[in-house]
This record gives sequence, C-alpha cells and structure tokens, in this order.
Amino acid sequence: MIPIHLLVINVWFGLEKLLLIGAIISFSLVVAMYTTFAERKIAGFMQDRRGPNRAGPFGILQPLADGLKLFFKEEIIPLTSNKGLFVLGPALAMLTAMLTSAVIPWGNQIEIAGRTVSLQVADVNIGILYVFGVVSLGVYGIMIGGWSSNNKFSLLAAVRGASQIISYELAMGLSLISLLLMTGSLNLKSIVEQQMQGGWGGLLGWNILYQPLAFLIFLICVFAECNRTPFDLPEAENELNFGYHQEYSSMKLGLYLFSEYVNMFISSAVVSTLFFGGYDIPFVDETTLASNIGVNLVALLGFLTFFAKIAFFLFLFIWVRWTIPRFRYDQLMDLGWKKLIPLALANLLITAVVILALNK
Repeated sequence: MIPIHLLVINVWFGLEKLLLIGAIISFSLVVAMYTTFAERKIAGFMQDRRGPNRAGPFGILQPLADGLKLFFKEEIIPLTSNKGLFVLGPALAMLTAMLTSAVIPWGNQIEIAGRTVSLQVADVNIGILYVFGVVSLGVYGIMIGGWSSNNKFSLLAAVRGASQIISYELAMGLSLISLLLMTGSLNLKSIVEQQMQGGWGGLLGWNILYQPLAFLIFLICVFAECNRTPFDLPEAENELNFGYHQEYSSMKLGLYLFSEYVNMFISSAVVSTLFFGGYDIPFVDETTLASNIGVNLVALLGFLTFFAKIAFFLFLFIWVRWTIPRFRYDQLMDLGWKKLIPLALANLLITAVVILALNK
C-alpha cells in the first residue's frame, strides 16, 4: 500500500509534467505558426513587396487563416494509395518533430506553492542520444508518406529525403563527439550548466567559443535534416512537382508543412542549448540576480533569453532560404560525404589531442 503523502507527491509530479508538456506543445505550435508568417514577411521585405497584409492588422492573423483553410479543405485519399500508411505518414512526421522537445531544458527551476518545478519534461542522462534517436525516426514519416502515395514523384522525393537525412546524420553525430569530449556529459541540462560557469556571466563558457568548427558542421547538418534551402531537394517543385507530399491535401498536408517549422524551432533550441548556453543570460550572474529579484523572475528572464537565441536561428533559416540557391543532388551528397564527414573527423581528432595534452 502506497502511503498517502507519496501518492499525493506522485500525483502533483504527474500534473506538473502534463501541464509542462501541454505548454511546450502549445508554445511550439504557436511559434511554428508565426514562423510561417515571419518567413512570408521577411521574404516580402527582401523582394521589395509587402507580404501578408490583409488578415488582421499588418496581416498577423494570416497564419490562422491559412490553418482554417487547410482544416476545412476537402480531404482526398488516392484510390491506389496504402490508406493506413498514407494517414500514418504525416502523423509520424509531426510526432517525431514534437518528441525532441522533451529533453530540452527550457529554463531554470521555478518555485510554485513551495515546490521546485523543473522546466524540462525529462532530465535524462542520455539526452543527446535521445535527440539523435528521435531525429532518425523522422525519416520514416517522409519515406512512408512518399511510398504510400503510389506516386512516382512522391517516391523519388522520399528516397531523396531519406538518403539526405541518413547521410547528414553521420556528420552531425561526429561533430558532436568533439563537444562531448569537452563536456563529458550527454545530459543537456548539465551541458547548459557547464557553459554557465564561464566568465562574463557565462558568456566565456559557451561552447561556440571552443568548438566553432563543430558548430558550423552541426548547423549545416541541421539545415539538411530540416530539408531547408539550400538542401530542400525532397521538395524541389521544379523537378518533382511538389515533393513527397504530392498527393496530400487538407490537414494531412498541413501536418507535413507544419512539422517542418516545428523541426526548425526545436533544432534552433538544440543548437542554442549545445553551443550558446541555452537559457544562460550573458553578462549576468543568475545566482546573485535570483537573490535580489527571486528565482521565478530569473527563470522567466532565462526563458526569454533562450527564446531570443532561438528566434535568431529561425531568422537565419529564413534568411538563407531567400539568399542561397538550391544545390544539385550530387552536390548535396558530395558536401555531406566528402567534405563535412572528413572535417568532423579532423575536428574530433584535434579536440582529442588537445584534451590529452592539457590533461598530462
């Protein structure tokens, strides 16, 4: 028989996690929704036009209008498709996009009614391995959607997407091994806390200063993993009509399109966590600040700082799309296998030698 007080603690813990999961999912969806708006506005600015400006003041209700349009559109399932897998594909794409957020520390701990609440769904010791495991599952959403459509263009795009993701995961993983040699931990919260120990309020502890090459390789691989320009070969409209979601309509198409922006948001959060201190506020000692204004306010400021870093990388995704032309597919694979993987291996060896030399 479980004691009453332990049962109450477990219930409260479960409720805290459920509320946190709901908050993260809602926040991710809202950010993804308005990233589409930001992309269209920034593209309009770069092309000397207005962008969305009809739905609501300055067009801020345009994402809602787009969502409602997709929701109410007629849903068409091709007669020759594999209907079960056809439905599973977009659901799996969105699910894998959201699962990665579980191990990201979104801020410091807060205090509610005498309880300390962590702003992290799952503080696991193998957080980075979990991220890679979930990211590798994302290829199934693309492959299943393309194959189940029974469309040649969709299948070609899905094969491209699967090859691209698998290829660039190797360089991405190798780039992070050098980072792990420095931190000695796979836990994302521990990596953030280590970076916060540097000078200038943690700024001198950010991993970007010690592993710039690993950051560059990781960032390029993130672009490829998210199928963003210049690596948007699976969605090459001028070659493959519409890509792996050629046969999709209504909210199934919406899930595929939306999962791309969720992936951008979560990837930006991972990059910020690993290389830019996560929720660390630069030039500020959080412990001293917490004693003056309270831990909850410091946690809020940390979250806002974290989101500012994420917003910068979201802007970078958009900026690159409207600046750099698309690669040919052979150039894409050549860059991944012949350039990034050797660079990541060289960076790994150099890091290992430096660490051995410093520890002697």
